Formats: sequence, structure tokens, C-alpha cells
Amino acid sequence: MKRFLAVLVSLLSLSASSAEITEWATAVSKQQGTDRTIVFRYAKSFRQGFQRSAFPDRVIIVWKYKSDSGMPVPKEREAMDRMEDLLEPLVEKSGASVLALVSTGENLREWTFYSKSEEAFFAALNEALAGQPRFPIEIHAGPDAAWSTYEQFRKGVRE
Repeated sequence: MKRFLAVLVSLLSLSASSAEITEWATAVSKQQGTDRTIVFRYAKSFRQGFQRSAFPDRVIIVWKYKSDSGMPVPKEREAMDRMEDLLEPLVEKSGASVLALVSTGENLREWTFYSKSEEAFFAALNEALAGQPRFPIEIHAGPDAAWSTYEQFRKGVRE
């Protein structure tokens, strides 16, 4: 299934952005066959001197949901945003990781982080979510020193 990505907004000012990222952008993909939309928020540019090699491990947090439209209902979207807000101070501002890509659509939201190490990420994640009700997430982690997941996405974006 081919996806078409088009940049909607080239510059977003997001309060939850990492100090490593200087510009965020949004792209939209229309799925052939279903005509459903997937919305991507991604790091478009990084601060001068940023070294991707310092963040060799990729961590993807996956939140599956059910929706007729493929997009989360407002209550679920608010819970997703709350979790992201909880993660931001301890995961990103600690310098342990960088949020590079968020996708929402087709009954799935994924956050793609790059981290100095899986251990550092999970320590920050556990601290950030301590005392919170359980979120319905799955976590997939592994090495990706070349940032191949991020690069593959970026190559598909038409600006």
C-alpha cells in the first residue's frame, strides 16, 4: 500500500519540544483503499551541533485504540497527550533521549524516540509514569544508530 505524505505545516511551536529540536513539522498521509488519514509530527531540524550518534537506540511506544475513523476519540487523545506530557520532562529534558516522530491514525499512535541507551530511557520512563494509572502501551526497543526509521520516514515526505 503506497502512502502519500504532504507537509501541512512547516513550523510548529510546541511546548513539549526537546531542546535538541529547533523545528517541528506535520505531514499527512492518505491511505489508498481506506482513504483514511495518518498524521505525522516530526522533528524537521535539530540544533546546530546535535549529534545523532549520541542517541543510538530507538524506542517506539505504541498505543493501539479502536475507532471507526481510524483516529482516536477525544477522550483517548487527551489520555495520549497526558502521557506524552508526563514523559517529556524526564525523558527528553534529561538529555537521555529525543522524540523524533509521532504518528496517529489507523487505530494506532506511535512515538519514536532515540535514546542514549535503552536502560536510560526505561529508567526515565518508569520515573515519569510512577504513580500513574497504567497506560495501554507496548514498547519496542533496539539499536538504530543510523536513525533508519526516522530517515525512511523523512525520505517519504514531500515538501
